[in-house]
Amino acid sequence: MNKLSAKHVTVISSQTVTPNMQRITLQGDALAEFPADCEGGYIKLMFTPSGGTDIEALPEDERPILRTYTIRRFDIDKQQIEVDFVRHITESLQCGFAARWAMSTQAGDSISIRGPGLIQNMNTDADWFFMTADMTALPALSAKIRKLPQDAKGYAVIKVENEQDIQPLDAPNGIEVKWTTEETLHDTVTQLEWLEGDASVWCACEFDSMRALRQYFRNEKQVKRENIYISSYWKLGVSEDGHKTIKQQDAEEQGA
Repeated sequence: MNKLSAKHVTVISSQTVTPNMQRITLQGDALAEFPADCEGGYIKLMFTPSGGTDIEALPEDERPILRTYTIRRFDIDKQQIEVDFVRHITESLQCGFAARWAMSTQAGDSISIRGPGLIQNMNTDADWFFMTADMTALPALSAKIRKLPQDAKGYAVIKVENEQDIQPLDAPNGIEVKWTTEETLHDTVTQLEWLEGDASVWCACEFDSMRALRQYFRNEKQVKRENIYISSYWKLGVSEDGHKTIKQQDAEEQGA
C-alpha cells in the first residue's frame, strides 16, 4: 500500500456520548478535498500491526492495517469530520485496536486515514422507508436519515447495548424510530406492519444479522433490488480482514 496516499489528520476532541459510544472529531487540510455528500460514507484509519498510528515508521515492504469507520458529520468550512466508535475491549488485538485507540486518544494526537469511500444512497422516490442498524452502523444511519424527505414515512430500527445508548436522531416526523436492547433486529423488524407501496430499505449490521434481514427484505417482502442497500459492517469474533473475505464469499454466492 502506498503510504503517500495517506491523509494526516489531528484529533480535535474526544467525548463519550453514551456508555458504549465514543465520538472523535478529526481535522486536517486534506479534508477540504472531501465531497460535500460524504456523510454516511467511510474512511479507513491506518495503523501499524501493533496498533500504533506512526505508519511512517513501517518498513517500505510492510503495509499499514486498515480499519473502516463511518463519517457521521462533515464540516467543510472547518475541515472536520466526526467519527463514532463503539467502545469495547477484546482479547484479540487485531479485533479491537481501533476501539482501543478511540478510547485513549486525546486532542492533539494525529492519525493517518484514507478515503472517503461512499456508499449507495437510498431511493428517495420510494413510497416509504425502512432503515435498520446496530451500534456499528448507527453513525451511518444517523447521517442517512437526515437526508430523507421531510414527508417520509416508515421505520428506523436500531439495536443498542442498553437504553443509555439511545441517541437523538434528526428524523422526519413520519419515521417511527424503534430502539431495541433485548430482541434481535430480525425479530423487531418482522413484528412491524409492512406498509403499502414500494419500500426503500437501508440495512447495516453484524454479518449473521444482515443475512437474516436480507432473507426477509429480499425474499419474503421482495423489495426491488434497486431499492435496497444491505451490508454487514462486522462479524462476531472475526477481524475486519477476515470479515472482508467472508463478505466477498457471500457476495459471490449471491451473484452480486
